[in-house]
Amino acid sequence: MKSKKLKLYSGARKSAKATAAISDGNGKIRINKTPVEIIEPTDAQERILTPIILAGDLRNKINIDVTVSGGGYMGQADACSIAITKAIEGFTKGSEFKKIVNQYDKHLLSGDPRRKESKKFGGPSARTRKQKSYR
Repeated sequence: MKSKKLKLYSGARKSAKATAAISDGNGKIRINKTPVEIIEPTDAQERILTPIILAGDLRNKINIDVTVSGGGYMGQADACSIAITKAIEGFTKGSEFKKIVNQYDKHLLSGDPRRKESKKFGGPSARTRKQKSYR
């Protein structure tokens, strides 16, 4: 039996965490053991497929299995796309793919540090406060 070469890469967005396993293959991409083509909603599916589209012909040479948990569906989609981008960049070991990705969206490799601001006292949310009048 031939052993597969498997590497793991991680990505995170808000509270969603994703781990991508990349290996030689024939173009199968699975998110939590589900083919990426049937992921709903379609805007999350498009976000996940962004690094695959940027990779071009490389898609038919690799298999990617992603495990994702936590957060909402768009946070999970962003975490998956970051993990997939890091996996492809590590698989190719070339700066050409890195240049293409940085021209398209620099957050696909580095992540996005923004988080939800915590609620403070004196109002219903993080920044809104009760209005007061002196007249």
